[in-house]
Amino acid sequence: MIFGDFVADRQRPLLRFAMVLTGDPRLAEEIVQDVLVRAFERWQHISGLDHPSAYLRRMIVNDYLSLRRRLWRVVPFDPGEHAAAVNDHAGEHAERDAILAELAKLPRKQRAVIALRYYGGLSDAEIADALGCTAGTVRGYASRALATLRIEIAKPSPLGMTEAPA
Repeated sequence: MIFGDFVADRQRPLLRFAMVLTGDPRLAEEIVQDVLVRAFERWQHISGLDHPSAYLRRMIVNDYLSLRRRLWRVVPFDPGEHAAAVNDHAGEHAERDAILAELAKLPRKQRAVIALRYYGGLSDAEIADALGCTAGTVRGYASRALATLRIEIAKPSPLGMTEAPA
């Protein structure tokens, strides 16, 4: 497959994945752009793999988790700042934004596991391979992340009512 054809076919799904992973559209675009530049340089090797998309997805996760990327971002991501900039009046979009805001509060590895499992549809073994850890570690990250999300969603609202998890 020619690199240009691959990018035309897979760039949008890779951007969506990076957006779910980072919670920041600008950072997602930066990561995908950096990954595609590096992939272009190694395209002969990558195109010969069984699943080049999975390879690039792993590159995106690694770039997101890397120390270099953390040092590059001087200002931490504030989900409230970005949510206020985008007025979204549709109910389903508001729910999506609330979920992304809760995901943004998770530690990076926990968020990566949740994104790979529920957005990417990967098994524990595939996630472990992508993150370079064991399947048990993946299950631990997922368990802690889901417990954190349940607690955050069940917090009392400003009106004093407890919101039930969906």
